[in-house]
Amino acid sequence: MAISKLNFNSLNVTPSANLAIGFDSGADDLETSSGGGAIKFIKKLTASSSSTLSFVDGSASVVLDSTYKKYMFIFNNIHPASADANLQVNFSIDAGSNYNVTKTTSFFRTQHGESGSGGELGYEASLDLAQATAVKKISQTSGADNDQGISGILHLFNPSSTTFVKHFISQTNVSYAYSEPYAYSSYTAGYANTTSAVDAVQFSINSGNMDTGTITLYGIT
Repeated sequence: MAISKLNFNSLNVTPSANLAIGFDSGADDLETSSGGGAIKFIKKLTASSSSTLSFVDGSASVVLDSTYKKYMFIFNNIHPASADANLQVNFSIDAGSNYNVTKTTSFFRTQHGESGSGGELGYEASLDLAQATAVKKISQTSGADNDQGISGILHLFNPSSTTFVKHFISQTNVSYAYSEPYAYSSYTAGYANTTSAVDAVQFSINSGNMDTGTITLYGIT
């Protein structure tokens, strides 16, 4: 019997993916698709000495319902009015009348100084929540120098479900100066412990206002 030999050089092992990235009518209308999935721009809010930025389903063209199973918020250079400021989030089940959904969360962060010193990884027990209705801090403290601020992302999963709790994951980076400027990368996750539909999300700073910056909402198909 003849032995068939396989020529590995003739194999095409490049993954096959139908990936398309483009922009619709504006700079924020990013659409990325792969196998039918897409990122759809919904709403961008711009801070201007703002105490809060709120996304309420059905208000001001905001969609936060069963249209998408996953929503993504992008924070772009949120500049606090004062130093030692954390970006934080809370959720509502009554169209923004109350932001007091019970949450259980975790929080850890990495840090590194501009000189190459101070590298550290640690859990921040003071920034987690255990069945609490308080706002959830999703960043380390940011400086308020003109070149400092907070950028990052938050994913919210299936907020319209009336069966499951509402999971979320966030990653942020801030610049802050102690003895020298540091980069703080923070990772937080948890769930809003409610089986009611979450129909509003509010972002705020724990001390003072958000001078400038944007938060943009996308739906993920």
